[in-house]
This record gives sequence, structure tokens and C-alpha cells, in this order.
Amino acid sequence: MDTSGIKTYLLGLQDRIVTALERADGKTFRRDEWTRPDGGGGISALVEEGNLLERGGVNFSHVMGRGLPPSASAHRPELAGRHFEAMGVSLVLHPRNPYAPTVHMNVRFFAAFHGQGDPVWWFGGGMDLTPYYGFEEDARHFHQTCKASLDPFGAGYYPRFKKWCDEYFYLKHRAEPRGVGGIFFDDFNEIPFPQAQALWQSVGDHFLPAYLPLIERRKDLPYGERERDFQAYRRGRYVEFNLVYDRGTLFGLQSGGRTESILMSMPPIVRWRYDWHPEAGSDEARLLKDFVNGRDWV
Repeated sequence: MDTSGIKTYLLGLQDRIVTALERADGKTFRRDEWTRPDGGGGISALVEEGNLLERGGVNFSHVMGRGLPPSASAHRPELAGRHFEAMGVSLVLHPRNPYAPTVHMNVRFFAAFHGQGDPVWWFGGGMDLTPYYGFEEDARHFHQTCKASLDPFGAGYYPRFKKWCDEYFYLKHRAEPRGVGGIFFDDFNEIPFPQAQALWQSVGDHFLPAYLPLIERRKDLPYGERERDFQAYRRGRYVEFNLVYDRGTLFGLQSGGRTESILMSMPPIVRWRYDWHPEAGSDEARLLKDFVNGRDWV
């Protein structure tokens, strides 16, 4: 299997996204190339204390190894121990302004090999939005763009991947979603390889149109300490999900990836409070009541 085209696409996607974010933020991202002792490596692009982004990272990785880690073979136990190749682009952006939402996007490809037989391959990815203050037009725009990325391949993909996202980005110990969702899919190989790759690339290509208009709308809204405090509190949910449930984080750590790159998704300022509840009728309460609830947006 020739995966050179997939790698070329991913490197180009990373470069396009970083270039657009540098233009929006006005600060240059730091770029680190790294190698993995067991095979492969990647490029991490990160900004901290930017004008728009308090912290943001856009990572490319391409790793290979002799045995799939448990997080990658949990749904396919017959593949445990096989030689594997994995590559992807993953990003998390944490804006400074509490009215601008955090966002996550990931597109990844896996192949598992066994002897001389055909490799088992699959694509995965998606994007999801985590606002701290709710704006219906933002959530609708994000979901409509996610839908537009999938509609050329069949009308059933968006509702299916939207539901998958709602179920995946769910904090079971809190009994609440992480944000307003988006789309998510994994282990995707149900259509021929060229069509599956095209669908996957369409998701990656729609990230900038989905997110950039939102931060442009919100980046200059005035805010105070109350909003920053609530942002830090809600960021705690992001940390909890990534460290407890996220398969990408677990795969990176289990496969011996670069820890600094894997944990770049962590927000820089986070607060936890004991048994805290927002004031009834407040904008903070409205986020939980009207937005973080798995509702339909299109």
C-alpha cells in the first residue's frame, strides 16, 4: 500500500492551517521536528501567549511499530500485535477571549500489516467545538460546515457522524457533553479506499471555513475576570476528557509518542471548583442548559 499521497496531503493541511492561524493571530508558530526511536516522527507547530490564541497546537505525526497499542486495537482485538503505520494531523486551539470557542480537529489514517496479506486500513477524524459562552449562530455555522464536508458522499454521513461525536465527546463521570459537538468517525473503511480518502480529506479541508469565522466574530468582544474565571472552570472539563477518555491521547502515550506534542492540547490556565453551580438565569447557566446538551443544530 502506497501511503505517500496521504502523507503529502497531511503535511499540506498542517501548513495551510498554521499559515491561516498565523495570519489571524499575528504571531509566528514555533515548529519542532521530532523523531521517534521506534520508528517515525513528526512536526509540532505551537503558539503560546499569542494575540488571539492563548495556546494552540497543530501537530503532524507519522509513526510505525511492531505492535498496535491497546487503544488502537480495542475494537479490533484480532489485530493486536500486528505491525502498524499511523499518521495524522491533530489540533487544539484555546483562544484567550472567553467568548471565542476552543476547537479540536483530527484526521488520521491507520494501517495494520500481517505477513504478505493485504493490510487492514481505516480512516478516522472529525472536529468539535467547545464554547464557554453560547452563540447559536456560531454553533449552527460550525455544524452546517461539518455537514457540507460530508454531504457530497451521502446524506446519511452527517447525522451518523454527528451522533457519534455526541456520544464520543461525553464525560460519563459528569453526565454531560464536552461542548456543542460536531462530527466524529473512526475505523472507517466501509467504502472503497479512494472514496474513503476523499471523504476524510473533505473533513480536513472544511476545518478553516468552519472555525475561522467564529474567532473573527468573537476575538474583540470585551470581557472581564468573571468570564475568564468561567472559561478556566470549563476548561477543566476539556482536561478531564483528554486524560481519561481520548483515544488519540492514549494512543500517543501508549505508542511512545512525543509527550510534549501529545499534551499540547492542554489549556494553559485551568481551575477546578468544588460543587460549583452557575447562577440561575446567567449566561454561564445558559451554556449548560441550551448548548451543552447534544441538541441538533442543522
